[in-house]
Amino acid sequence: MNRPPFVDLASAPNGADDPWQLVIPASIWTRLTDHLFPGDHDEHGAVATAGIARTDRGTRLLVRELFIARDGEEFIPAQNAHRRLTPAFVNDRIRYCRDERLAYLAIHNHGGRDAVDFSDVDLRSHERGYPALLDIARGQPVGALVIAPGAIAGDIWTPDGMRRPIGETVILGRNIRRLYPRPAATPPARSAIDDRQARIYGDAGQTLLGRLKVGVIGAGGVGLPIVAAIARLGVRHIVVVDPDRVDPTNLPRLPESTRWDAMLLLNTPGRPRWIRRIGQRMATPKVRLARRIARRARRDIVIDAVQRDVSYAAAAQQLTDCDYLFLAADGHLARSIFNAIVHQYLIPGVQLGSKVELEPDGYIHGIYSIVRPVTPDAGCLWCNGLINAARINDESLPHAIREAQRYVPTDDAPAPSIGTLNALGVAQATNHFMLAETGLLRESTTSHDYRRFESLTERQLTEIPRKDPTCTECGRASASIRARGDSARLPTR
Repeated sequence: MNRPPFVDLASAPNGADDPWQLVIPASIWTRLTDHLFPGDHDEHGAVATAGIARTDRGTRLLVRELFIARDGEEFIPAQNAHRRLTPAFVNDRIRYCRDERLAYLAIHNHGGRDAVDFSDVDLRSHERGYPALLDIARGQPVGALVIAPGAIAGDIWTPDGMRRPIGETVILGRNIRRLYPRPAATPPARSAIDDRQARIYGDAGQTLLGRLKVGVIGAGGVGLPIVAAIARLGVRHIVVVDPDRVDPTNLPRLPESTRWDAMLLLNTPGRPRWIRRIGQRMATPKVRLARRIARRARRDIVIDAVQRDVSYAAAAQQLTDCDYLFLAADGHLARSIFNAIVHQYLIPGVQLGSKVELEPDGYIHGIYSIVRPVTPDAGCLWCNGLINAARINDESLPHAIREAQRYVPTDDAPAPSIGTLNALGVAQATNHFMLAETGLLRESTTSHDYRRFESLTERQLTEIPRKDPTCTECGRASASIRARGDSARLPTR
């Protein structure tokens, strides 16, 4: 199995006031807390490895693996501290982090519940040992986490000679949970326009939604209603990625689109081709329509309108510091990149869309909408056969080459689509996002089920996603890009 391509992080810029965030998949968090808090009220230890993601929003440590330290063997009594990790255990883990280009995080627990901090003894031990660990790590951060059941504090040492705290820890489960070193300040009172919806998730939930950065891949009949919905929920920063302009056939499905957006006067069948080309070039970019829709909901909203295919690195990179992703674009190449970002950067997301299946004689075989949550702990789109490598290769080629390589003629007519069908999936996906981010989803053993809403029979079907432990995207093998962050390359053009 091939290893992922790595890039050197040792020389990456990092400001002293750069806020640091820790991201932990729920499966690792559960293992860790079961070990730290077995009910004996004693201290226990472990080491986590983490990928690193640096953006203008700050630096994130993405927890990839957990190594439990066995009590009495690898976590032992110490003269200057209550317990400590053995030198052999530390040496093995720090060298592993150096070789894999991962951050090293020593972990132990303290008492209390909603507030936690390092003791003076802890801090002195860091000052004695972490300069040497930084030398061994060769450019990777090293640090420590201290954990109470409802709080996490961090002391991270970086190669530029700085020490940084962990400001926020995000635990990615069915509900997305956020922990801090001490209880968060009382949130500001909701605004009048948010009063009715904040009655569901409170002022704290409304404040949280306002802090999120959300990515929407595709600004068509599914993507634009998503933009409208999350903007009105109170999300204040949205990245919209789509290369296309409004077309006359889009008008029934794109909210707030007009004849002028599609240049209908010029861009209609029967017009000379040269006039239609002028109309197509003058039509409104879909991302600009997305900005217009969002700003009618919130005048102070930030919209990053990326008029480019997500398969290009410059476009995909703008999604890597989002808190949540919606995949609302057709195509296996877009699925591949979305899937990679979710797992490489530990960003939860959802793939959604609608489909009308027609037989050759015009008989309607099926009409359905799908909603597929994709998170680091659930099986990925590759594991579930939802990405086709041959289709990716075909979509990666320029249009003229694709046509030249076809051995048989094909019908390139667009698939049938109706806006009301899209609305069903949009409602389910945005509700899932809202409830997960504000912690209101009921716990379930099937938390990551795919859901399919069949319109002809008015039935809802569920499917439990598969997960391959050897998968190079979501699996636990060394070659996997899971939680690698900036040290692995995205599968872009």
